[in-house]
Amino acid sequence: MAIGIRDIDETQAPLLDHLLELRARLLRCIAALAVAFCVCLYYVDDIFGFLVRPLANAFPKGQGRLVYTKLYEAFFVDLKVALFAAFLICFPIIANQLWAFVAPGLYAREKRAFLPFLVMTPVLFTSGAALAYYVVMPNAFHWLLGFEGERGGLKLEALPSTGDYLALVMQFIFAFGLSFLLPVLLLLLNKAGIVSRAQLAGARRYVVVGITALAAVLTPPDVASQLMLAVPMWGLFEGSLIVMWLGERRSSKRKAAEAAAEAPTIAL
Repeated sequence: MAIGIRDIDETQAPLLDHLLELRARLLRCIAALAVAFCVCLYYVDDIFGFLVRPLANAFPKGQGRLVYTKLYEAFFVDLKVALFAAFLICFPIIANQLWAFVAPGLYAREKRAFLPFLVMTPVLFTSGAALAYYVVMPNAFHWLLGFEGERGGLKLEALPSTGDYLALVMQFIFAFGLSFLLPVLLLLLNKAGIVSRAQLAGARRYVVVGITALAAVLTPPDVASQLMLAVPMWGLFEGSLIVMWLGERRSSKRKAAEAAAEAPTIAL
């Protein structure tokens, strides 16, 4: 049967509706990000002061300094700080818009399965970022500043630039925040049937090696920082296996109950 132009237009209409809705939600995200950026730019000195506090505390009192070696470096650092803070503030809004776009196409059971992951993502990311800021960064900076002294009769002094310091702070925060999303990734893969708990448990030794290598790449070359990332990631991996085991146990009980309910009763 020939397909007319009208039929083609009707099949394209739902796609166009989805694209229009996607554009509207993206514009909302951009608008929220722009407003947050303007607010953060106004308070950029306070925000950068908060980010620089671990380094300031690592220096002896009154001796710490930040420099900028290019005339425009300080200006662009302020822009990056404001954008970085604005993205963190707007992340719940972006996630909400993404959920509002995807949710209508999901069944009620799929919504109940996916919603906990959406809730846990900002919680785990914030936990990883807090660990990086309050525990890892102060210890790492204190260790790195220990290289100050004399070399060959010359004074060796740490003069970190604002751009390099901001890049290091962002590396710490994103590395720990994203690494703490490991349970979300594993549980989603398990829900989708791509990997099973038995497969992950069998590959435990390889996972530990991979976590150690990842921690070595994402953190400065001191053992303490690497362990502070590797140990929580290993604990989150083991916790994911426990959650999978509880889910499998609950699923098997539900299936057994359904099978018992469907079984014909035997009259006495």
